[in-house]
Amino acid sequence: MGARLGRRLADTHSRFPVITRLISRLRSVNILDAATRLAAQTFLTAIPLLFVVASFAPSGMRNQLVSSVRTVFGLTGDADAQLEQILQSHPGTAGQTIGTVGALMVLISATACSRALQRLFRRAWALPSGGAGLAVWRWLAWIVAWLAVVLVQGPLHDGFGAGLWLGVPVTAITLTALWWWTQHLLLAGRVHWLPLLPGAFLTAAALTVLSVSARIYMPHALNRSLQEYGSVGSVFTMLSWLIVVCAAIAVSITVGAVLAQEPWLARHLGPPAPHGRTEAVEADSSPRHPA
Repeated sequence: MGARLGRRLADTHSRFPVITRLISRLRSVNILDAATRLAAQTFLTAIPLLFVVASFAPSGMRNQLVSSVRTVFGLTGDADAQLEQILQSHPGTAGQTIGTVGALMVLISATACSRALQRLFRRAWALPSGGAGLAVWRWLAWIVAWLAVVLVQGPLHDGFGAGLWLGVPVTAITLTALWWWTQHLLLAGRVHWLPLLPGAFLTAAALTVLSVSARIYMPHALNRSLQEYGSVGSVFTMLSWLIVVCAAIAVSITVGAVLAQEPWLARHLGPPAPHGRTEAVEADSSPRHPA
C-alpha cells in the first residue's frame, strides 16, 4: 500500500511538478501564520490610522471616508450608527486630544502593516531579507497609497453611480494595479514588473470576490454581534474577516510567485530577478530529490 502511494506521488510530481513546488512554497510561507500576523497588524495599526485621518481631515474628506467604509461593508443599522459615532463625532475635539505628535506616532506604527506585507512578499518569492528593501520611505509610501485607495472605495464599488456592473470590473482593475505596484515597491525592485503580474491579478480577483461577499455577509454579522455582545463582538467579527482577507492575499501572492517562475509562463514574463539574481529567486522553487 505504501509503495503504491509512493509511486502515485512520484507520478504526480513528474506530471505536475508545479503542484509540488506550490505546496512547498505555501508551507514555507506558512499561510495561516502570515495571514494572522498581517490581520493583527492591520487591525492594531492601520485601522486606527483611519480614525486619526478622520479626526484631522476636512469634513468633505471625512464624509467620503465614512461613505467608502459604509459602501465596502454594506453597513446598516447598529453597525452603521457605530461607524458614524466613531468617525463623525466631534472630529475637532478628537484631533486636539490626539495631537500632531500622536498622529505621527500612529502613522509610524502603521508601517508595521507595510513591514508585514514586505515579509510576506519576500517569503512568497523566496528572497533573502535585507538590502534596499529596508527603506522606511517605502513603508510610508504604501500606507499613503492604501489610505488613498480606501478613500475612493465608495465610488469605485458603485461604479461612479452606474452600479455593480461597472463597479466590479473597475474595482478589479484598480486592485490589480495597486497590488502590482505594492509588490514592486516593497520588494524594492528585486523582482521585475511582469513576473509580479500573476500575483497582482490573483490577489485582485480574490479581493474583488470578497468585497462583493462582504456587502452580503458583514452587515448581518456585525449587527448580530453588536446586539449579542456589544462592541467587543464587532471587534471579533471584524478581526475574523480581516484574517480571511489576509489569507486570500497570502495565498494569491504565493501562487502568483510560483506560477511566474514556471517555464511555460516565464517565457512570456521573463526572468523574475534583475541583475543576475534569478538564482536567488528561483532556488526555493526548484524540485528537490532525496539523496
